[in-house]
Amino acid sequence: MLHIVNGDSVGTTLKESGALGDILVWREIYTAGPVFAQPELPANRAARGQYLEEALGIPQQLWREGSEEQEKRLANLQLYDDVVLWFEHDLFDQTMLCCLLHSLAGQDLGDTKLHLLSINQYPGIPIFHGLGQLPAGQLSGLIGTWQEISREQLHLGKKAWEAYTSSSPEAIAELLQEDTSALPYLHDALQLHLARFPSTQNGLGIVEQTTLELLLSGSETPLQLFSETTDKLHALGMGDIEYWLCLRRLSQGSHPLITMEGNAKIPTLNDSPQAFLHVKVGLTRLGADVAGCHADWIKISGIHGWYGGVLLEGNSPLWRWDNRRSTIVRC
Repeated sequence: MLHIVNGDSVGTTLKESGALGDILVWREIYTAGPVFAQPELPANRAARGQYLEEALGIPQQLWREGSEEQEKRLANLQLYDDVVLWFEHDLFDQTMLCCLLHSLAGQDLGDTKLHLLSINQYPGIPIFHGLGQLPAGQLSGLIGTWQEISREQLHLGKKAWEAYTSSSPEAIAELLQEDTSALPYLHDALQLHLARFPSTQNGLGIVEQTTLELLLSGSETPLQLFSETTDKLHALGMGDIEYWLCLRRLSQGSHPLITMEGNAKIPTLNDSPQAFLHVKVGLTRLGADVAGCHADWIKISGIHGWYGGVLLEGNSPLWRWDNRRSTIVRC
């Protein structure tokens, strides 16, 4: 048996829980940077690796070697009788799951059986962030509760990955109009992904808007902001280095929306965050105006960012999120 899991924490705890078989930790952050329907192509791998190194501090060579090794193991699943995918409800996991289903849909797996364990809650945990919250005893209780993956799930996962990696968000908007119940958490995850696009009201995505609102309500340190933002938006599955990237964008450039005490260095993957966690964060005057929808940050400062397969650039990006209608619109 092979278990494919969403992070090192889950992989380690699953070993402690007594799960039989091998464990493959799928190390990726498909919610950050450019993503492609065929990530294994050299040009695609190079573009993604460059982004991850520059934006998040993930060494490009190390990431590339890890990706190639993961893909080799994925191509040899026929060596196993059973393969179990452990991925929860949030966007971070649903994008991983769909990427894997996209790959598996195109493979001849022989007699290998595919299974899925996917949950969005756990008894006694009021805000369920994910499987990484569960100790070995609780994780062991989930062993054997997985369900065999159907052809419908493979097809939907493949279609969802192609939509997520499309250069236009219209593909996701169209998919959201279809029946996605075969993967019960996919619809809400993709809807939340679209809400990450700059809004028609002030140019902020849902993460940036939530951050500024928390500052207005009295939160004042990166630790508070990260904890409270990820509680409010737990369905994103956002980790700390992703959130630090958000703070970096808000604090830099010619028109920053926030200030960092002492111009504190915002950590990347290999930096210790301890000294950074408790510095004071404040709103600029522009930040307050934008938070209140009295100014449009994108029109003032421009944008250069990836949202799945969509690249938004300039002061008049092609796509925005309409909060009032809960839909993506072409500008």
